[in-house]
Amino acid sequence: MSAVEAGLWILGAATVSGVPLRAWIVRGRPYALFTLILLLLSVPAALVVHGRLRGALPPAAVPWLDATFVWGLVATTAHLLALAEPRLRHAPFRLGISVPAMVFLSTGALSLVWLALLAPLGAIVALRAGGLAGLPGWLYAVPPVVALASVATSSRPRRETVRFSLIDPDDHAPKATISPLATVNSQHINEPGGPDARAEDFELRRLAVTRRRSYAPRPRREDARAAGRRILHVVQITDPHLGPWQPVHKLAREIERLCAGEPDLVLVTGDLLTMESGGTPGALAEAVAPLRRLTGRTFAVLGNHDHEALDEVRAGLHAAGVRLLVDEEVRVETRLGPIRILGADWRGRKRAEHLQNLFASWPRRDALPRLLLLHDPSAFRLVPPGAADLTFSGHTHGGQLGLVSLGLDWTVLSRTRWPDHGLFASGPNRLYVHRGTGHYGFPLRIGVPGEASRLEIELPPRTE
Repeated sequence: MSAVEAGLWILGAATVSGVPLRAWIVRGRPYALFTLILLLLSVPAALVVHGRLRGALPPAAVPWLDATFVWGLVATTAHLLALAEPRLRHAPFRLGISVPAMVFLSTGALSLVWLALLAPLGAIVALRAGGLAGLPGWLYAVPPVVALASVATSSRPRRETVRFSLIDPDDHAPKATISPLATVNSQHINEPGGPDARAEDFELRRLAVTRRRSYAPRPRREDARAAGRRILHVVQITDPHLGPWQPVHKLAREIERLCAGEPDLVLVTGDLLTMESGGTPGALAEAVAPLRRLTGRTFAVLGNHDHEALDEVRAGLHAAGVRLLVDEEVRVETRLGPIRILGADWRGRKRAEHLQNLFASWPRRDALPRLLLLHDPSAFRLVPPGAADLTFSGHTHGGQLGLVSLGLDWTVLSRTRWPDHGLFASGPNRLYVHRGTGHYGFPLRIGVPGEASRLEIELPPRTE
């Protein structure tokens, strides 16, 4: 080991030990444990990968590699220490410290996984070569390359127009192409601290939608009526995670773009904040201010992160004229007639009991179209058949890792109990899972870009 590498290991050890100690003094034990675990999962692996790359790169490139590593480690130290007093900070700190720190931590976490995957292969190579040979050095470039590529995927959501139909909601095989996704027997799924969801099988199927990679001009309302079609225009905002990657001005600008076409409804399905924005009073109100001109058409529910700064979320939404639905229903007049919107609060435990009580308190009373706002789509299996025509969710960030950027639906959440992205069906129930406007902290959207979409939803003919 060279003197430079030894110095980097000493610097890494100082970070892993010193940051949690300072965090404990300033903010207490929980945050100290959080920083310790985060650093242990990233710094040692990053040091190992860095050492392998030093031996593989041309000598002229090594000083640049060392300087980049030191910058990332120092930025990580400064970022985590600053989070002991969380608040949104100015652009130089955000771009020079917070963003590089989260890229460094992401690279370290990916390095740990990659080293674990390479370990068996390295052992085989060493045995065959009598212990004198190792894996090619270029293999260790995979974690930083993937991390940098994910920054590009994570930095900007994909702007789309999404079209699908709710006609014939009782038909198990609607016009859209259906492919089997997952079958879950709820007898074997117990809610933490709660009863089983239902006794029968829950079959979740992915339905095809039409996606256009830009905001298509909104069709004239007269043309839609003349064609006899009822097209509901919806903007869904979910998981923007206001913070270093999603500063106030960026989120406000994206909301302004999304709402430029005068949508019929704007539906916010939770997780508006990060640790930084939760500690900055008034930041959310400023970011969602463009929604004020759509008062009466904007509705929201809470996500898991919103409960960490509940007063700030309530104040920000109220300032923008957004109606927060906490286990309640509202009837909304739209150009297509009245629509009912039911908002479910987020629950981490006893979700089956919570949703059972919600639907008992707000039973379906008429044939009006009914929309359900439900932050976590894994709870969709608990929605009684026919209780809502369409459920809107987020939370999964589209699966984070997958092949969506290549035009394929597959993600790491495919065939699991968590619907990842797009349109799904279970019996007569429909679910749309938004990939998320942003991401929380680490830029690990790999092949799954965020989503900034306008939804064009065809409703069944009016029955009253």
